[in-house]
Amino acid sequence: MAENKIVRVGVGIWVTNYGNQLLLGKRLSEHGNGTWAPPGGHLEFGETPGKCASRELMEETGIIIPENKFQQVGLTNDIFPEKHYVTIHCVASGIIATPQIMEPNKCAEWRWFELDKLPENLFLSAANFLKQKKL
Repeated sequence: MAENKIVRVGVGIWVTNYGNQLLLGKRLSEHGNGTWAPPGGHLEFGETPGKCASRELMEETGIIIPENKFQQVGLTNDIFPEKHYVTIHCVASGIIATPQIMEPNKCAEWRWFELDKLPENLFLSAANFLKQKKL
């Protein structure tokens, strides 16, 4: 296990467009490299999940969605080989926006996927969430 055994809180941001396609990014960071994941990040002290979702989405994709447009829809317990997260999943639907790569060291590309044609190599928290709930 990890030297620093802390359970962290993450927020997964599930964004669909008017074509009911889901936004996923191909991860470049060491944690989950090569897997597909929705935008997301760490919940900061004193922050609501909706505020975190809004902030992280803007930081990662340039898409601006107010925090009150996010609905909290689930929770997963994600145990990686060296990390442990509890992930709060938030959804915003019917978005009209073009994502940009704002963090090129963390994300190779953003792509809209049909819900019935998602990639197989999903990031663990994304795979755990999709096992529980359909978008």
